[in-house]
Amino acid sequence: MQTPFGDPVTVVGTARPRLSWRYASAQPGWEQRGIEVQLTRADGSITSIHLAGEDQALVAWPFDALNSRARVAVRIRACADTATAPESEWSTPAYVEAALLEAGDWNAQWITPSAGAESTDPAPVLGTRIDVGEGLVDARLRITALGIVVARINGALVSTDHFAPGWSSYDHRLRYQSYDVTALLHAGENDFQALLGNGWYRGRIASFSLHRGHPYGERLALLAQLELTFADGSRQIIGSDSSWRAGSSGVLVNDFYDGQTTDLRVPLCRRPTGAVETLPPLDVDLVAPVAPPVRETQRVAAVSTTRTADGRLLIDFGQNVVGWVRMRVRGEAGQRIVVRHAEVLEKDELSLRPLRSAKVTDTYILSGADGTGDGDRAGELLEPNLVFHGFRYVDITGLGADSQNDGVQSDDPQTTRSALLSIEAVVLGSALERTGWFASSNPDLNQLHQNVVWGMRGNFLDVPTDCPQRDERLGWTGDIQVFAPTATDLFDVSGFLSSWLADLAADQLPDGTVSAVVPRVFLEEKPLAGWGDASIIVPWALYEAYGDRGVLERQYSSMTRWHARVTTAASADHLWVGGDQLGDWLDPLAPPDAPAEAQADPDVVATAYYARSTDLLARAAAVLGRHAEAEQYASLAMSIRAAFNREFVSPHGIVRSDCQTVYALAIRWKLIADPNVLALAGRRMRELVDERNYTVATGFLGTPAILDALTDAGQLDAAYAMVQGHEHPSWLYSVDLGATTIWERWDSILPDGSVNPGEMTSFNHYAFGAVADWMHRVIGGLTATSPGYREVTIAPRVGGDLTSASVSHLSPYGLIAADWTLNGGVFGLAVTVPVGVRALVVLPSGESHYVLHGEHVFTTEVELRA
Repeated sequence: MQTPFGDPVTVVGTARPRLSWRYASAQPGWEQRGIEVQLTRADGSITSIHLAGEDQALVAWPFDALNSRARVAVRIRACADTATAPESEWSTPAYVEAALLEAGDWNAQWITPSAGAESTDPAPVLGTRIDVGEGLVDARLRITALGIVVARINGALVSTDHFAPGWSSYDHRLRYQSYDVTALLHAGENDFQALLGNGWYRGRIASFSLHRGHPYGERLALLAQLELTFADGSRQIIGSDSSWRAGSSGVLVNDFYDGQTTDLRVPLCRRPTGAVETLPPLDVDLVAPVAPPVRETQRVAAVSTTRTADGRLLIDFGQNVVGWVRMRVRGEAGQRIVVRHAEVLEKDELSLRPLRSAKVTDTYILSGADGTGDGDRAGELLEPNLVFHGFRYVDITGLGADSQNDGVQSDDPQTTRSALLSIEAVVLGSALERTGWFASSNPDLNQLHQNVVWGMRGNFLDVPTDCPQRDERLGWTGDIQVFAPTATDLFDVSGFLSSWLADLAADQLPDGTVSAVVPRVFLEEKPLAGWGDASIIVPWALYEAYGDRGVLERQYSSMTRWHARVTTAASADHLWVGGDQLGDWLDPLAPPDAPAEAQADPDVVATAYYARSTDLLARAAAVLGRHAEAEQYASLAMSIRAAFNREFVSPHGIVRSDCQTVYALAIRWKLIADPNVLALAGRRMRELVDERNYTVATGFLGTPAILDALTDAGQLDAAYAMVQGHEHPSWLYSVDLGATTIWERWDSILPDGSVNPGEMTSFNHYAFGAVADWMHRVIGGLTATSPGYREVTIAPRVGGDLTSASVSHLSPYGLIAADWTLNGGVFGLAVTVPVGVRALVVLPSGESHYVLHGEHVFTTEVELRA
């Protein structure tokens, strides 16, 4: 049985959760004909149901609807029908708990400090004392906040989640978390405390400098409900109310952009004594999360430590990460330690200009604790808990030159009054399950792929952000639109992006306009081609990757509203022309200070997206059984393509503005109907690529299509030459310069080693990492040919200087893998197919085979090109 988040118990916000399972193995040729599903309730009663068929992913709940707080165990076994013996053992049970499904399930009140809770005040703490009787058998905490919350019971953290409840469309949807806190409580008096941070709700990020002008709200608040169950069956609910108390913490300052200041002299769990105010119920939906929480995913050790001439410590972690620095120090009471963060160095100093106004500085005032312990108990622990940073380098001031840490670890820390005892980077991100891997005989391509993975990990932190480090960190719709297929290749983002799409729909304007960033922080919005189209393209990407009709059902209204808005903006002859557009953003030939001034005509790009989204909407309508609407949208898509050809494509295959991007979009999305004109356009695209010596000349919107367009046009050698090129601008240019994530610009670092002077110069921006999808499908050869990978094609396209490549994907049915080698003129391919998947294997010789689950090996001879 598959459960999201990897937790022992899956908490669901629906009365009818869907079921999915994988088979570890099966006899050759075996196919599922039916299953037995068994439900065990908390009272021990059992219900079994037989389901016929081969479905094993996102199967509808076959039992009665769950009630709030219901806890059940579900397991399955293969069984052709009720009259035959089972064909498998029982699966390991999946434990499921229904969250609070009705508004009336909440007994708690919203509370906020009566005083001392301005944004300039120390972070507030709200809490209460809880008297617990004998015989406690279960305790559940339901908690959310306006702001972010760190909750503790008797000094212990209630979870390893960070930044809960996360960032959502606060005016419409607010997530809450459910935690099992049974082990943290004891009979007698217990202490509950919740530290509130500004987070996305009241931090500078909510008043992003361009537009919003005000945060979501001025007051942080808490809603908490503790539900206790005792051995005699009695229950007790303790909810936040006017009896709770408020106080201040040692966190003096906290802001995602600027950092955190912590006074360690203030006790961590000092009991609050001030008054609270209750707030009226909020007119928002309280929802259980469908996305995994933000958690620590890894720790990275420092690779070098140097001391600057003025006594600062400069630390290099060797990898651009998102999270914070965790260190242990020894010092005196009142001593101030300051940690600044940056992604790159310039002239051996932190390069802070790309961070714009973000201070990204964490400050600690030491308590002077003697720290007589050893190892991880020595000295004082310094790490923030209400902020995150994007960085590879930090510099630290406040540790005097007598520190023993010029080699990272002190040999004898007891001999110094001021010492850095240990340091590491804590990597944070949404706890997504890894699902895709790639490797090849070219180490630079392997590093490129790793950079894509790291860039995604850093920017998939509760929402899909553009960047994790400067004064932005917003959920730009255009970025995720181009990257969504790659995201589904690399990680399980089904819940993550489904949650984000719910916010997209909630924040959509009444006229159908989709915000440029989700959650929305801009006051003024306009329809932007390639950005608003995320409302259609992202749901379709999820449907293709996971076979989830549900996401199309939930988003269909949003999809059609956006499409209607574009249709209104388009001319009567089906062209989307005029208006302000971002276009092929960050085209490498655009001026550094004018990233929208791309080579591609914005009218060509906008109309191409209009055609693409109309086509996908027609397909979505057909999947949902809306056949009349599907026919209408399909007919309109044909009319838009005809208008595109009439207005923008010459009989000789020249597309207006004659640059890589316009050909890439026209060819990849099959906008040119005449095969002769299409062939001419393909040749012209090849000429443009040749003229630029196979360097990239596309921005955000053209880049995901350029390699596929070359491949589709029969120019595979040019596609390989481009992806393996090192000359600027190219993917491997940044790899050569030591990049460990994907850059925002092709030349975020210029050939002379200086940082690009443009204002938008992030070193962790995943958009150009969309190339990894092509690497998986074309180099590795793995393509899903039916939604959810039920049917796949494995057809590696050999090219460039590669002599081997492998790709693997953890599909809803299990691991699919392809591993090929080229030795002389002999091509070898090893394929792994899980139970429930049918694969068409196509060898470079043209020979093809259909295979079911199991391990399969193929060899063939290929003609080697000189």
